[in-house]
Amino acid sequence: MHMTDTSPSTQLRLRDCPNWTYLLREFDVLYRNGTAGGSPSIRSHRKRVRDRLSACVAANPAVLPRPHEAKPVTAHFARALDLGERSAMQGMARALREVRDDLTWEYGYDKLPKVLAQKYAYCEVLGPKGPVQSDTLILGFVLFAPATTYPQHSHQEIEESYISVAGAWSENDTAVYAPGSLILNRPGDEHRITTGELDPCLLAYAWTGSAGRLAEPMMKLTGTRKAGETAKSQGPY
Repeated sequence: MHMTDTSPSTQLRLRDCPNWTYLLREFDVLYRNGTAGGSPSIRSHRKRVRDRLSACVAANPAVLPRPHEAKPVTAHFARALDLGERSAMQGMARALREVRDDLTWEYGYDKLPKVLAQKYAYCEVLGPKGPVQSDTLILGFVLFAPATTYPQHSHQEIEESYISVAGAWSENDTAVYAPGSLILNRPGDEHRITTGELDPCLLAYAWTGSAGRLAEPMMKLTGTRKAGETAKSQGPY
């Protein structure tokens, strides 16, 4: 379903857009049926995400179409979806494929290393930037090319979780995460990402925080800054 008319008389709502509804339903399944692995912090985060998502869906929010935009890394998107459809994340991958022409891939940073600009992008599907509008929760996807190193960075006043859809990746060199795995980063946690050498990596993410902070995340990329400089972002990773 392609969305181009944004005039007030034809304002789209979520119930008018079944493909977005089905995609959000896949997020609900992930955060409702998955396991917290015995972690109280992850359990609490999962509940916050699904409670905020349920409230948003029940409110039948506005859907504001954004132009489709690609980045160099989206050349790997089809492969990532193919891998996801062969894994435990097949439902999410298939639902995402149905909206692939309505995704706005972006960087978020005002400055980005040239190498990273070829190997990374994200798209928001629910949040202040939409297309599905929410000021209490952000949901979206991050795509990495094979053999990507995403430098050290952090998010202030935002709690974030990432669930692997396709590919293998590691955070802070502590473990390798496969499709279906969830990792939680508390506000301010510094983290660095590396991805597998052979295939792209696609992650679904959820951010919770105050409405003001979600609207202006102010992410700091600390791993590549010069003295006295901090690259800032309004999106993941």
